[in-house]
Amino acid sequence: MFELAFKVRDYECDMDHVVNNAVYLNYLEHARHEFLLTLGIRFGELSRLGTSLVVTRIEADFKASLVSGDDFMVRTSLLRKGRIRLQFDQEILRLPDRRLMLGAVVTGTALNARGRPEFPPELDKALEVALERALNGT
Repeated sequence: MFELAFKVRDYECDMDHVVNNAVYLNYLEHARHEFLLTLGIRFGELSRLGTSLVVTRIEADFKASLVSGDDFMVRTSLLRKGRIRLQFDQEILRLPDRRLMLGAVVTGTALNARGRPEFPPELDKALEVALERALNGT
């Protein structure tokens, strides 16, 4: 399980002084990118090698609203779903009370230079590392 801390900034809030719903997707994306970096996956490097990581589906359950100045964290875990799909399970938790603000399941895949689903060896290795970490609780 990967955890990344954030703080809500004023400009992320709407006229009701709560975080705009679209901003939550930015939080989730940034946490996924940082998590993948811990596994040695860099988007720019993959792109130069002809591979694009893409989101194919996001399922999000909004539970409560963050407001300006709130501290929170995004928890992220990664699963392989079949031959060509990745699943990120993510939660946004307000701090310090760890109240669940949003739960999400983000599904994605890797596309080769021809736009076809294909997992390069680097990604397969990173997924093995993520699975090993999950099994060891690290």
